[in-house]
Amino acid sequence: MESLHLISLLVLVLLVINVLVFPVFGQGAIKTGFYSASCPKAESIVRSAVEAHFNKDSTIAAALLRLHFHDCFVQGCDASILIDAPSAEREAVPNTGLRGFEVIDDAKSQLEVSCPGVVSCADILALAARDSVDLSGGPSWGVPTGRRDGRISSLSEAASLPSPLDSVAAQRQKFAAKGLDDHDLVTLVGAHTIGQTDCLFFQYRLYNFTKTGNSDPSINQVFLTQLQTLCPKNGDASKRVALDKDSQLNFDSSFFKNVRDGNGILESDQRLWGDSKTRRIVDNYAGNIKGLFGVRFNFEFPKAMIKMSSIDVKTGTQGEIRKICSKFN
Repeated sequence: MESLHLISLLVLVLLVINVLVFPVFGQGAIKTGFYSASCPKAESIVRSAVEAHFNKDSTIAAALLRLHFHDCFVQGCDASILIDAPSAEREAVPNTGLRGFEVIDDAKSQLEVSCPGVVSCADILALAARDSVDLSGGPSWGVPTGRRDGRISSLSEAASLPSPLDSVAAQRQKFAAKGLDDHDLVTLVGAHTIGQTDCLFFQYRLYNFTKTGNSDPSINQVFLTQLQTLCPKNGDASKRVALDKDSQLNFDSSFFKNVRDGNGILESDQRLWGDSKTRRIVDNYAGNIKGLFGVRFNFEFPKAMIKMSSIDVKTGTQGEIRKICSKFN
């Protein structure tokens, strides 16, 4: 019992060191504390806005995390996903169901009062994603800031987004194109621990997986029955279902245990168990459910997020600082 306590204490110390020290270095031209002089309250204003919406609807956390992810995979982390216009990125099919735009707008309007023309919408997205994880019981980290907002938002470029139908090979290719490796892939998909999806995106696995009326054999049979109850064959395809059946509102590593046990909901998630390389990473995180409470995942997730949120960022004289996040200046 004493040795387990010492191990837990050691891991906790390592986690604290990771959260407090690692992010200080940032990546590229962005850095933590970018607004310390130009807008000292920037991060607290974003946090306040996110927390206010979270207190009304805790599922908004997953939505904001997804919003940041979808932004970074198209045109880089430049808030291109926020543009509201015909043929803009957010109109693409892969972005169906994205929400949380009002939270970003709320934070931006407050920042424009406090520090007009200083804080980018791209940075608000990155900060809101961090705060969402923290509010859901996950780790916090120093977010490198200094991104500028892009001037392009095109529906046609959203094809680079990962799909629930993707094989591991397809996922690996899309992540590698953004400078992310297998470890980043599995770690970032772990964000589904607080996610939801529509029946529409996995119903085919339950009733007609190979066009012959069968179900996906990789689904745990007990779980299959539960899913068929939640999503009847001719039921409402827009019904929302938690991606982590055990703790959908808590940011933890139970998602990986579900994948290991055949309880992954999206085909792309469950396929991570079928590939030898990604399987080892999933198993590594899943094995931390008991005793250490998923601290290994909490240790790795901030690093993967910092890496992802640095994809093709615009800095310096590139891009702009939008006055309204949904419109170019």
